[in-house]
Amino acid sequence: MFDFWRRALFFPFAVLLLSLLVWATVGTLLATLFFSVSLLIHLVLHLRQLEALDYWLADSNGRAVPDGPGLWEEVFARLNRMVRQHRKEHEQRVAALQHMEQATSALPEGVAILDDSYHIQWCNPLAEQHFGLDSKRDIGQQITYLARQPEFVQYLAIHEFSEPLVLSGARQDGLTLSIKLIPYGGNKLLLISRDITHLERIENMRRDFVANVSHELRTPLTVVNGFVETLHDMPNLENSMARRALQLMGEQTHRMERLVDDLLTLSKLEDTLNVLQEETVDISGLLRSLHQEGQSLSAEKHGLRLELASNCALLSNADELRSAFGNLISNAIRYTPQGGEILVSWHEQGDQPVFSVQDSGIGISPQHIPRLTERFYRVDSSRSRETGGTGLGLAIVKHIASRHQARLEIASEEGKGSTFSIVFPASRRLPLRADEAIAT
Repeated sequence: MFDFWRRALFFPFAVLLLSLLVWATVGTLLATLFFSVSLLIHLVLHLRQLEALDYWLADSNGRAVPDGPGLWEEVFARLNRMVRQHRKEHEQRVAALQHMEQATSALPEGVAILDDSYHIQWCNPLAEQHFGLDSKRDIGQQITYLARQPEFVQYLAIHEFSEPLVLSGARQDGLTLSIKLIPYGGNKLLLISRDITHLERIENMRRDFVANVSHELRTPLTVVNGFVETLHDMPNLENSMARRALQLMGEQTHRMERLVDDLLTLSKLEDTLNVLQEETVDISGLLRSLHQEGQSLSAEKHGLRLELASNCALLSNADELRSAFGNLISNAIRYTPQGGEILVSWHEQGDQPVFSVQDSGIGISPQHIPRLTERFYRVDSSRSRETGGTGLGLAIVKHIASRHQARLEIASEEGKGSTFSIVFPASRRLPLRADEAIAT
């Protein structure tokens, strides 16, 4: 800083000394005139350098940094170094951006960046194909103006992105997309779309195969079971071994019938053409009926209680809810030792209706909980078969919950029991009825 002021004041100070010398030799008038003219020339030189700087600033990218004498030489030299550094960093950023765009263009997924109002800020070529976008024309447009499928619009409106959305017929007939939204950067969303048409076709083939095989098995199983029951009831069948064999055959055919029924139920729930038929369901009445059925299944071996802490109804499908709730109640009865306690409750968590079944049974180890809803997954295969389970109950419950935009929550500790809860969205909650909630 001191060096700057020393150099800046050198010329005025030198002119002042020369003016004093002129004043001592030739007089005041000439000294004043010399001093004024010298400062004026100095000022004009500075103004010319300012003009050169202003000219360069008007087009800094297309023009070279000017040169200048004295103080301006150092200023322009520093400015030139800054410009070169800035251009180098800019080229590096452009190269990094181009590299990123090339990388995202090579991805097997469509990628788009949205703001918190779902306006498109950037997209790769595959996202353009999936949603019919034009990166030159549609940047800044709200994506729901361009991708208007009701399922997609509803997915964005609900703002629940924990599970991907499977969207059929996105922009082309026969195209199926898996869409995932990932919040990042505070107020931005990363939209990732993946073409799963081939996987969906394979899944449909598997689903059709299971449904067809299940239908084909139902008739022979019914026939076999009928003959087994007829033979078992014959009065002249005295061989105890034969009776025991017929009893075991009857038990296994009944088990196979239950398995076929569950497979058909799963196939129906997974069918995309099977639209959810919604109605107003009296949950209190439904749970009282299931409570009575549970008491019959338990045969007074457990303390089965029902608590209705809420009297709200639900916009849902009664048959599907009966299946889901009944599965959870029967599972609790099967896996709770004799004398154990089971609590079935209907309550509200904030503004979300919740159905839960809490038992004091054998509990589940933490490593098993994430896989419980997989088809045929059993924590203890031998025990599950002994209790009559098919291994499909929780898979059915999860599908029904998903069809109602609900989530299945599982809390369990080995040896201390389990709690299975279905948490429904507030949008499915219907106004309270006039009658009071009843606790049983």
